Amino acid sequence: MRLKSLVLAMAAVASLAPIASQAQSANENPWMIRVRAVDLLWQNGQTESVKALDIKAENQFIPEFDVSYFFTKNIAAELVLTWPQQVNINMGGANAGKISALPPSLLMQYHFTDLGAFKPYVGAGVNYTIFGNRQNFPALGNAYQVDQSSVGFVGQVGADYMFDKNWGLNVDLKYATMSTNVSAVGGASIGKLTLNPWMPAVGVTYKF
Repeated sequence: MRLKSLVLAMAAVASLAPIASQAQSANENPWMIRVRAVDLLWQNGQTESVKALDIKAENQFIPEFDVSYFFTKNIAAELVLTWPQQVNINMGGANAGKISALPPSLLMQYHFTDLGAFKPYVGAGVNYTIFGNRQNFPALGNAYQVDQSSVGFVGQVGADYMFDKNWGLNVDLKYATMSTNVSAVGGASIGKLTLNPWMPAVGVTYKF
């Protein structure tokens, strides 16, 4: 079901391809890239034994690379990428180990283009996070693990300020629904860790 949700989201983006010619007919290159520094702020909702053990992900800064394609001057799709990030997991305030997380997102955006160099936008889409090193908790005897993946909604607001036709400054805020079950290795779940990160970011925009 998780993979099906991601495929359906990608199919929805592909269904807009016929209107891409509008952007091309205006003699504008439809591609844009951004490089951002993101402050990853986990919300760390907890249930059952996860709450009793006070298991939390630690906030961190991560790099982000984003590719956008403009179907029209207002409508774009953005693919949000990074490489697998190491996430420190704390228990009762002390480090228990770390897992890796690869969290690509795919969003549809509406860009407001009648404000000169200032170009705000809103977006919504799907996040698919893949967790690796899922049993890497030495302080817990490597007796626990998290799920392989998480699928959730992601929302976005942001703005580009273009210095010229190519270069600009970007500010961005995303919120994603993301959670994972924590379970004993080979055993039952001991509860859920609801990560749901806020992701304020700043970066550089390049419009081709």
